[in-house]
Amino acid sequence: MKTDTKIRHRTAADGNVFQDLGFPPKEAKRLLLNADAQIDEAIRLKRQLMDEIAGWMEAKHMTQATAADLLQVTRPRVSDVVNHKVQKFTIDALVGMLAKIGKRVSLGIQ
Repeated sequence: MKTDTKIRHRTAADGNVFQDLGFPPKEAKRLLLNADAQIDEAIRLKRQLMDEIAGWMEAKHMTQATAADLLQVTRPRVSDVVNHKVQKFTIDALVGMLAKIGKRVSLGIQ
């Protein structure tokens, strides 16, 4: 049985999903700004974690293949870390990699 995946209708977005969902304009703007700030913070944190892994590799003069073996991931996955492909990783995955190389991560709440 073949699944029908043809798109028959698409509603144009105005750039604010919260407004598209029916929130009042002022509330939609506030929600969008808050969501964007959270996304920016997550990206900043992922980059910081990736920098730690890349720095460890550099300090040990390690190839991506060797790092992949130690981190128990594929070599392309290590390449994605080194090249800051943040969209391909969760914070948990990066923290797990750091744990495998003996680095502790602490989180502060403000």
